[in-house]
Amino acid sequence: MVWLFVVVAALNGCSTKEAPQPEINIVPKPAKMVQEKGVFELNAETPIVVNEDSAEIKQIAGFLQAHLSDFYGLKNKVEVGDLPVDKTVFISLDKNLNLGKEAYTLSINPKRIVLKASAPNGLFYGVQTLIQLLPHSKKQLAQVTFPALQIEDSPRFSWRGMHLDVSRHFMPVSFIKKYIDYIAMNKMNVFHWHLTDDQGWRIEIKKYPKLTQVGAWRKETLIGHPGKDSKYDGKRYGGFYTQDQIKEIVAYAKARYVTVVPEIEMPGHAMAALAAYPELGCTGGPYQVGTRWGVYDDVYCAGKEKTFKFLEDVLTEVMALFPSQYIHIGGDECPKTRWKACPYDQARMKKLGLKNEEELQSYFVQRIEKFLNAHGRKMIGWDEILEGGLAPNAVIMSWRGEKGGIAAAQAHHSVIMTPGGYCYFDHYQGKPESEPIAFGGFTPLKKVYSYEPVPKELAPDEYKYILGSQGNVWTEYMKTPAKVEYMIFPRMAALAEVLWSPKASRNYDDFLKRMRSEVKLYDAYGINYCKDAFK
Repeated sequence: MVWLFVVVAALNGCSTKEAPQPEINIVPKPAKMVQEKGVFELNAETPIVVNEDSAEIKQIAGFLQAHLSDFYGLKNKVEVGDLPVDKTVFISLDKNLNLGKEAYTLSINPKRIVLKASAPNGLFYGVQTLIQLLPHSKKQLAQVTFPALQIEDSPRFSWRGMHLDVSRHFMPVSFIKKYIDYIAMNKMNVFHWHLTDDQGWRIEIKKYPKLTQVGAWRKETLIGHPGKDSKYDGKRYGGFYTQDQIKEIVAYAKARYVTVVPEIEMPGHAMAALAAYPELGCTGGPYQVGTRWGVYDDVYCAGKEKTFKFLEDVLTEVMALFPSQYIHIGGDECPKTRWKACPYDQARMKKLGLKNEEELQSYFVQRIEKFLNAHGRKMIGWDEILEGGLAPNAVIMSWRGEKGGIAAAQAHHSVIMTPGGYCYFDHYQGKPESEPIAFGGFTPLKKVYSYEPVPKELAPDEYKYILGSQGNVWTEYMKTPAKVEYMIFPRMAALAEVLWSPKASRNYDDFLKRMRSEVKLYDAYGINYCKDAFK
């Protein structure tokens, strides 16, 4: 019955002097949408009605209520009611609809708005769509209008994420919350929080206080790209998140249906931890928190039992803070130089009959995975954890192209595709002469939009192992929240559409047209974004 209006619209096509239909510019593009005639007019007297007297559903309605208030000065009430009636926005949780967890239907006609979903997640995404349909400017208004339409919407992929490295440059709690807002407004659902690395340890671990007393602070920072003429700023730099702050952020994300996945790097990228606890390294130090970018030879010693005791203690506190079923352990860029010369590591290899240091890394990763699995969690690692033998239940995050992801999917392991050439938002995105310094590479908006997460090398029965993708934000050259915003916007929107919308519906020119409206919302929010694609 939803689509009968197509016939009606055709029959009415001969009428003259009809009001122009408002443009609809939703990003990411809904799975199914057809525009009808007319608009729904909302003023301060229009109630937002929810069909359940629950805090969660009222909170979802509250996001629309807050937007109407903050942007247009409209003070709409949230009420409870059983059925949709005229001159209302009706938000209904209906488990009998049998929709996917993140799916929703939206019906707007001149009489009323009806948003339905089988789960709260879907209602939340429907509210994001309603917000996108509103005027993209902040001004006092007596009323706003919504275009009449019918939408049936659901995402293509279950993992739609954004990563943020806070080790190279620390970001304040206020911006982490903004970042989660950005994820949510793009109908993405994962915040991959890179909390530890060579250049800083950013999470309070109560059992090991020196991780933040020592490991959270570096004596200085490299200026520009590394090279023979490298210069440093000579300024102490750092910061960390207390466990209370992390709990606050996790709760903030939960209210926006964003899962926070923490990353605790191992066995490499460990200089900050080794500076705090040098006995965990192969040489015993001394070590210092990294001041330059790149890869360091010093890593956790895989031959010492105290290394695993330390990491298990850390992960125990991490799991208590993060309810995510996934814990990311890194596993990338681990040099084997120290292991080759370390008597502890060589003794471990001999005892276990390991052929080489790659197999020692596999032992390390599999041992950590067993610990996480025993606590009901799943492990994610960068694609280097394939080397030496893949951990039995590991999820692969494929960043060095797609080869690792393809191999993992063919071995029936879940995969998150995030190849550097498409998904690394630390690359340049506009004309080099007008761009601020970036890590390197060139990944413009159009290239991000062209990405297809399911490799053609996979057989149809292997597609299901591709969970989705994410944008990765490494902050060597992002000192401020404004710079992070510039690097992620508008590329984040392109990836969001790749991950949400049906593959067949994607069209770059159409996307760019809709984005010219979307960036007006960025302006209203005060977001710093790259304008190169819109010139």
